[in-house]
Amino acid sequence: MPATKPIARTRPYPAAEVRRGRASAPAAHPGMGAIPHAAGVAFRVWAPHAESVAVVGTFNNFDKAKNPLTRENDEGYWYADVPGAKIGAEYRFVLQTPAGELSKIDPYAREVTNSVGNGVVHDPNFDWGEEFFPSPKWNEMVIYELHVGTFNDEKPDDPMPATFESIVRRFDHLKRLGVNCIQVMPVAEFAGDRSWGYNPAHMFAVESSYGGPKKFKEFVREAHRNGFAVILDVVYNHFGPSDLDLWRFDGWSENDGGGIYFYQDWRNETPWGATRPDYGRPEVRQFVRDNALMWVEDYHIDGLRMDMTLYIRSVRADGEPNLPDGWTLMQWVNGEIREKHPNTITIAEDLQHNDWITKTVGEGGAGYGSQWDDQFVHPIREAVIAAEDEHRSMGAVAGALTNRYNADAFQRVIYSESHDEVANGKARVVHEIAPGDPKNWFAQKRSTLAAALVFTAPGIPMLFQGQEFLEGEWFRDTVPVDWDKRAEFKGIVRLYRDLINLRLNRGGQTRGLAGQHVQVIRADETAKVIAFHRWMEGGENDSVVVVVNFHRDARENFRIGFPAPGAWKLLLNSDWEGYSTLFGNHPSSDATAEVGECDGLPNHAAVNIGPYSVLVFAQAHNS
Repeated sequence: MPATKPIARTRPYPAAEVRRGRASAPAAHPGMGAIPHAAGVAFRVWAPHAESVAVVGTFNNFDKAKNPLTRENDEGYWYADVPGAKIGAEYRFVLQTPAGELSKIDPYAREVTNSVGNGVVHDPNFDWGEEFFPSPKWNEMVIYELHVGTFNDEKPDDPMPATFESIVRRFDHLKRLGVNCIQVMPVAEFAGDRSWGYNPAHMFAVESSYGGPKKFKEFVREAHRNGFAVILDVVYNHFGPSDLDLWRFDGWSENDGGGIYFYQDWRNETPWGATRPDYGRPEVRQFVRDNALMWVEDYHIDGLRMDMTLYIRSVRADGEPNLPDGWTLMQWVNGEIREKHPNTITIAEDLQHNDWITKTVGEGGAGYGSQWDDQFVHPIREAVIAAEDEHRSMGAVAGALTNRYNADAFQRVIYSESHDEVANGKARVVHEIAPGDPKNWFAQKRSTLAAALVFTAPGIPMLFQGQEFLEGEWFRDTVPVDWDKRAEFKGIVRLYRDLINLRLNRGGQTRGLAGQHVQVIRADETAKVIAFHRWMEGGENDSVVVVVNFHRDARENFRIGFPAPGAWKLLLNSDWEGYSTLFGNHPSSDATAEVGECDGLPNHAAVNIGPYSVLVFAQAHNS
């Protein structure tokens, strides 16, 4: 999709997009998969090429003769009601097909014993015990991305990963840090027990090794009680590829393809295998839509981050050929979430700096609320990782600060570390600067320089687990976060906390950091200093000036323009020795701006700034 041309906004399958498995008989229970009700459990499955279907389980001793399903219509839906079946029962579908007899886990199974086990009739009832949880406004979000299996692995020698419950035991740390959104890497059931999660085998089930669906609901409930919104990573650009019962689900396939859930031609190819869903097929579109709405409505999720949407809207990484059906599917899902749940954010990982991703559906856009911004992370990482000061580009940093989509700074999520940026050949910023040595002065100074820009630039800031205490090397799903570093680098943790407090205006003087506006005051390629002004409406307790030194040498009496005359209070000096015993405690201080043109502004002041340091000034009350 060219960045300057939208794909036509169409809904080619309106009938399918409002149906959740039609039943011909009025008495049939609506829904898909296992549908518990007062007298038993009903079952519905889509298998258009099956000759017959039966449900087997603990309720009928897995006897395929006991509970056959009836074909409901010409579209391939099968249905049966099993009186006496109960919540907690294990079950599978047995399909007689031209390819032979197949035993399959329900595609809509809300719970499984494991990725190659049985479906479980899930209890839809849950005591949320909560009033309405108000998600943070998008301009006030601070996201903390984590991986369930490694975030708080209390038994690192245990082959099993950490669980949802183990995350809750670290909520006190996250609360003190000041974040207000927890973004969880994918939790849909995957093959095996340890994984990043981007290989979903059972889309509607929650990973059993993490605790399963009930424990995930408890986690979300406790997150809300502790003041955290929860954003969930979901994967719709491919399924599997392993432990994938969707593969040739009812025995049919063409061109050696995956059957009814997948494209059967060149469109099925992805970097993860030939498992791209058929976005043009009504029932598959419904399957993806139902999944997205399930997380929001049944699990009270406050936002969805969709993995690599580039591969939903196109076949290859270069954006070609287009997949118009993928585009309209994203529009449908985002449009419905925005209509029904307007406070729920959807975030795209598209990484093509494309305005159309976050344009509204009404404008022809994909309708995401925000998108990960590669135009921020790459220039900032390059600027702090480069070994030589002369190789740091202040122009590139200025571009990273000012980039936005559709004139809205909060249509982008900004970060210096994420699960992708610290793996796949890349590592944590401290490791890139000084491999294996987080006590290195350069690593501490320049990694925190990047973090300071994350919290002072316009956008939605995000951290990756352990970043706040200099977690090193690269991300792996078998290596737990080293919590001993929290005590070892408690000063760095405090720096992150102070930056977050400024970002969220908890001191009442930095409202501008949550505002739309940014002006680069100076990008000095010789001194390697950049200064910028942030504001929401401007004026006292709003206007903020940030000065960043990207050079190993301190800058004395460095004169820059200021947007207003008078007193500017220094709220943060990242060179303070309280943040690290390695830091120099450079004598920076409040500034007094005098009238006189400088940097295109009507006022100026001289500042002292230490090496690789950040200063944050707020316009003080002048009366």
